[in-house]
Amino acid sequence: MKIILSTIFCLFLFNASFAQKGEVTVIKDPLIDSLIAKRAEVYRTTAEVKSGKPVVSAYGYRVQVFYGSDRREVFNQQARFKSLYPKLNTYLVYKEPNYYVRVGDFRTRLEAQRLMNEIRPTFPTLFIFREKINAPQLDTTTNDDQK
Repeated sequence: MKIILSTIFCLFLFNASFAQKGEVTVIKDPLIDSLIAKRAEVYRTTAEVKSGKPVVSAYGYRVQVFYGSDRREVFNQQARFKSLYPKLNTYLVYKEPNYYVRVGDFRTRLEAQRLMNEIRPTFPTLFIFREKINAPQLDTTTNDDQK
């Protein structure tokens, strides 16, 4: 008898749990949307002020020119590269226990390979890495505009 009653009771609860229907109303302050929009605008403006143009982050390639665990040597190699190639951006990456000097923001592996071939006599241990880069601006001028 107890088994039958407990089975009926469980079936009743099972049916009752699926029978519930309702409506959810989300109440939020309208200032939240304005704060999100304001934050996006501030970020966009700050990025443009620093570089003079919008910063676009994408995956691309960088060339690693040096790695080592001695921090001073890594900074010296970074300064050496910067003096030889001032137009290329340099980046320091730290993954314990080593520091890595990576250079450039290349959209294609071919561009990175060209730099690698050019600097191989000066920096013998070179590697190409695919990672997030600060994508350089594309030249949108046409040949008609340049004439």
